[in-house]
Amino acid sequence: MDLVVKKKACSVLLAWGFLAGSVTGQSGQPTAAERSAEVGQNALAQGRYEEAKKAFEQLRVLEPGVAEIHANLGLIYFQEREFDKAVVSLRQALRLKPSLGKSENLLAMSLSELGHYTDALPGLEKCFRHSSDAEIKRMCGLQLERAYTGLKRDTKAVEVSLELNRLYPDDAEILYQTGKIYGNLAFLTMQKLVRAAPESAWKHLAAAEALESQGSYSVALVEYRLVLALEPDRPGIHYRLGRTLLARSYQVTSAQDVTDAAAEFERELQLSPSNANAAYELGEIRRKDGKFEEAQKLFEMALQGYPDFEEAHLGLASALLSMQKPGLALEHLHKAMEGNSTNEVSWYRLSQVQKALGNVAEQQKAMAEYRRLHDVTKQQNDLDPIFSPREVTKQGVDASTAQ
Repeated sequence: MDLVVKKKACSVLLAWGFLAGSVTGQSGQPTAAERSAEVGQNALAQGRYEEAKKAFEQLRVLEPGVAEIHANLGLIYFQEREFDKAVVSLRQALRLKPSLGKSENLLAMSLSELGHYTDALPGLEKCFRHSSDAEIKRMCGLQLERAYTGLKRDTKAVEVSLELNRLYPDDAEILYQTGKIYGNLAFLTMQKLVRAAPESAWKHLAAAEALESQGSYSVALVEYRLVLALEPDRPGIHYRLGRTLLARSYQVTSAQDVTDAAAEFERELQLSPSNANAAYELGEIRRKDGKFEEAQKLFEMALQGYPDFEEAHLGLASALLSMQKPGLALEHLHKAMEGNSTNEVSWYRLSQVQKALGNVAEQQKAMAEYRRLHDVTKQQNDLDPIFSPREVTKQGVDASTAQ
């Protein structure tokens, strides 16, 4: 885990700055220590760390018993990523003045940066659980994630990640590090599955889903079929086989894969008649083949259990329009748009339906909204998630007619 020491963090940590009076002489004239203190404090406040470091190193020689000098040197070394030197200075500061709580926090973070996770852990836990400073808590939390991961206490790392996400929901670094934590836990869990049950259906299912998500469709098909060889009646596997075959058909333009996918969806519906996704996918294949009555029945089957299934409403509207039933199609478009009014496909199909109904003004209005949404999508360059909420083929607009 590569953590970032932010300038913002340093500005918070500057609260450790000591008063020049800590090294004030008795003569009334500025001493060498006082001059170095002023130079060091000014340089540190302005982020001129090399200059500040020289001044405080000189101060350390002149006033070795002032804890704040060692504390500030520790801060500077931390900011400059000289963590081994930071540890030495911060430990000396705490020997001289154990009440320097922020030095204790920074020492724990420095130890974590050096990979001394066992030594760092108590200080990081104390800082993250009890610090009232949001930025210090954030920094300690990130380092605590790092320490738990380094010590292979992955469940604890996930717990910290969840808390960090709750406290800092829009922090880019925390979101990035959290993604790595979750990914690492998922990888380790799958490794454990392989060791614990290398020939189980669960192991083959995990491998198949991973391969499918990576686009290795042919190998994924082998793994899914191994699942069925072990458990022929397991629900959902024929559906996943069909989805993988469809994905491969787009990759290599294979009509046979589409035919085979349809057969898998039919087998899934024989095992699980309530599988709305399988009914939808088979309905979409039939619609594209021009078998609109079959498509209608399948889309309606999908909607029986899931009346808010947006893609099924859109597919059914298209099939009904092709069957010269624009009034019925309009009802399903309205239902699709109740849950999502920003889908450009809905507006495009609405324009087609309004045209079939002879509503010229409504047709033009719907087409204008389609074009607006289409332009917005292009500008944002939005990416669909790896899997849609129902893991189904999205409805699209025929490019040849989208004028």
